[in-house]
Amino acid sequence: MAKHIFVTGGVTSSLGKGIIAASLAKLLQARGLKVTIQKLDPYINVDPGTLNPYEHGECYVTEDGAETDLDLGHYERFLNIPTSQANNVTTGRIYQTVIEKERAGAFLGKTVQVIPHITDEIKNRISLQEKSNNFDIVITEIGGTVGDIESLPYLEALRQLRREIGKENCIVVHLTLIPYLKAAQELKTKPTQHSVKELLQAGIQPDILVCRTEHHLPKELKEKLALFCNVDENSVIEAIDAETIYDVPLLMLKEKLDKTALKKLNIKNTPEPYLHTWKEFLGKLKNPTREVNIGLVGKYNELQDAYKSIYEAFIHAGAVNECKVRVIPIHSERLESGDVVAKLKEMDGILVAPGFGERGIAGKLEAIRYVREHNVPFFGICLGMQCAVVEFSKNVLNIKDANSTEVDPNTPNPVIDLMDDQKKVTIKGGTMRLGAYNCKLSKNSISYKAYGKSDISERHRHRYEFNNVYLDRMEAAGLLATGKTRNLGSWK
Repeated sequence: MAKHIFVTGGVTSSLGKGIIAASLAKLLQARGLKVTIQKLDPYINVDPGTLNPYEHGECYVTEDGAETDLDLGHYERFLNIPTSQANNVTTGRIYQTVIEKERAGAFLGKTVQVIPHITDEIKNRISLQEKSNNFDIVITEIGGTVGDIESLPYLEALRQLRREIGKENCIVVHLTLIPYLKAAQELKTKPTQHSVKELLQAGIQPDILVCRTEHHLPKELKEKLALFCNVDENSVIEAIDAETIYDVPLLMLKEKLDKTALKKLNIKNTPEPYLHTWKEFLGKLKNPTREVNIGLVGKYNELQDAYKSIYEAFIHAGAVNECKVRVIPIHSERLESGDVVAKLKEMDGILVAPGFGERGIAGKLEAIRYVREHNVPFFGICLGMQCAVVEFSKNVLNIKDANSTEVDPNTPNPVIDLMDDQKKVTIKGGTMRLGAYNCKLSKNSISYKAYGKSDISERHRHRYEFNNVYLDRMEAAGLLATGKTRNLGSWK
């Protein structure tokens, strides 16, 4: 049977439960244990696919086509293993499943209630990972903050699970904040005490406290927290602000978070964590030999989390090449005033980001025209690629009314068009082209040089695609389709 570690949060949101969960998982994985992480989100949406990026950040897509929380990106980047549909569960999905069972008569006329029906379904989702993949440890991050009404069913399910499988098989790591009052020059423990009290009212005693802080925690403060929160002093873990999220596993190693968790789970005789590759990556990340400026042209730049995976990809690519990548956010709407040269001339490269809808398109087209005419390295992702096709059609092929049917449904020249299998789709949630698809690259392309092979697989999330009616004209003018996906048995 797998052991379970639950990560809860208190005091405030955005403390970094996902990073702590991923860091602990990395340390346990580095000890040779088979580990996975899952996220339980308390909002009622079935998935983040229909949520505004300003509210929720990016929607992370898994290999099997799930639209999930951005924390799953952290899980994959830290553990280097793919996540799936089972790694992210929302209250909406829980209730949807229970209601479907009720409609099918699965409860034999019983009154359907939060306890036991909702909590049983939560426990079932938690155990799916254990049943299907033979993991040693399943780490479950519970979204939100202790005390939120939305989180109560998850805490109750956790309480029941601990009772059923025993404390040696299920521990709780509670992440809290130790604020520093500058006027008093003092760290305050009271918010953490109240947060633990909220957990105790739900019937859950935390086993480990991980305390986010801007200043080191003195021994006396750790002793006070241990006394008032009823945990061992060694179970009070300092999580001081880090220069980068990739420092956190090493900081948690120094604080012995992994050893403390293993002791409480009664897991013995594991080797010391092997983190040579991780430390080598950090060394390159922190000691670059050169710098580049990359302009990120997008419409959601007010919230960096809306492009989280892009920012992280630049960090990884920069580290591998011992290069510091300065990502300069450029709002596409601000390029519509015409002062494109002033905003882009200092950039070594431009990435035009994904997005939905008409807003900001004109600015993206201006940015793409600039990079094409000035031979600036360019990468267009999703809508960014589609905008490149539209710009090329307008300004090189001289098809002035060329457009995407997403922007102009009645355009006479739809160089980007709705996919055939999307034309009858009316339900918006979870119906885009989602998940990993195979692609064949031309051997004389930059893409082939980057991948080092012709057969690749990448994840998709879109409804619109390049219109092959225009392919010959595009390629004759110099815009080459160097990657083709298999569609109905042929390469398209």
